Amino acid sequence: MAIHTHGADVFLRRLTCHGVLRQVGQVILTLPYTMAQTGMVLGILLQLGYAMMASWTAYLMNTLYMEHVNRKERLNALSQYPAHPNERDHIIQYHEVIGGLIGPWGERAALFFNVVSLLGLAVVQIIACASDAYYLYNGMNKRTWTIVWGLVSLLTVLLPSFQNYRAFSFFGLVATTFTAWYMMGTAVHEGQQPGVTHAGPLDPQQFFTGATNILFTFGGHAMAVEVMHAMLAPSKFSLVYLLSSLYVFTLTLPNTISVYWAHGDSLLTHTNALSVLPVSPLRSTAVVLMVAHQCVAFGLFITPLYFVWEKLIGTHHAPYQTKVLSRVPIVLLVWFLATAFPFFGPVNSLLGAFTTTFSTYVVPCIAFNMTYHSSASKSSAVREPPAWFPTWNGVLGVNLFILVWVVIFGVVCGGWASLREVARQVDTFGMFDPCYQC
Repeated sequence: MAIHTHGADVFLRRLTCHGVLRQVGQVILTLPYTMAQTGMVLGILLQLGYAMMASWTAYLMNTLYMEHVNRKERLNALSQYPAHPNERDHIIQYHEVIGGLIGPWGERAALFFNVVSLLGLAVVQIIACASDAYYLYNGMNKRTWTIVWGLVSLLTVLLPSFQNYRAFSFFGLVATTFTAWYMMGTAVHEGQQPGVTHAGPLDPQQFFTGATNILFTFGGHAMAVEVMHAMLAPSKFSLVYLLSSLYVFTLTLPNTISVYWAHGDSLLTHTNALSVLPVSPLRSTAVVLMVAHQCVAFGLFITPLYFVWEKLIGTHHAPYQTKVLSRVPIVLLVWFLATAFPFFGPVNSLLGAFTTTFSTYVVPCIAFNMTYHSSASKSSAVREPPAWFPTWNGVLGVNLFILVWVVIFGVVCGGWASLREVARQVDTFGMFDPCYQC
């Protein structure tokens, strides 16, 4: 299967690894708070379970992309899209894959959930930058820091595609690894704080809010199709994603367990774990690394939104200067939302319940089962089921289980809990709060 590519495959495998880490990056700082909500044992089990589900749905998305491209090639239609006169420069996106396989309604649903998901993820990166930077220099409040990082984020409109993030492909690895091990080492060195308690979960609302944040942690591969489209061997994407996820466990579990062990239930009022760690050069280094990493992550999340917006308003194949100017409204919207809702932590759970659930788990499962529901589609599939799980019925059954689980515990229970928590934060702090949890 000849799939057109746009760059060095080695770089894009690195970008896939960074893609996993960019999602986990800012969440590393909220996972101790999340474990205080879920309790240690349930928190560990949820991390393992949702990571497995995420790796599975990454495999589904990878297969759907390959199937979409293969069918288009069989029909000799890749060069005949009337809306794309320059097909060589056209970047295939998530919603186009879903629409090409299950129809226009699927494309519209996928586009909606993916756009809202990526928009929310971009918002969270600016909130995280402001929250982290405050612990480096508290002479400015968090709202002022949000304004500063909003201005910085405008620079991403200058970078045309993922290829321009080559220099940063390993930066997320360095930043998240250093920060996670610094947090663990400091927590162990400082030891348990006087009077520490570990009572979680205290109530269903807190538990489901925390559980949904964990679901959100491992659900950031909605932008993966754009990366697959640029790979020389897109079939290897799911393997690279799985290996990256395994590495992530060496960061999330030791870091989360040690900080929760040391600080316990006090973390329920500290969504950013940096706030409970002592001021030191190491903490300052971690802040600088995480802020830089989150700036790169912002670019990776918002770039697919740029593509969608450009296609919508007709600038996707326009001259560079026109394309750059057309992207500015997207950044301004993200900037406004980050300033209005600075609730670092609860916003993650809200996104997990209403966007990550659909774009990363529900839509791929439905699309896969619909694409391969007939015997003919199975016999002509571009990829057979995994060797260790060789039956189609088994694959479709796993998809159905994930679909039901995520809808019940992610959308319904997680949505209820997250909405109540965000409403509580708005009542307590208000919108446009100048310094959330300072």
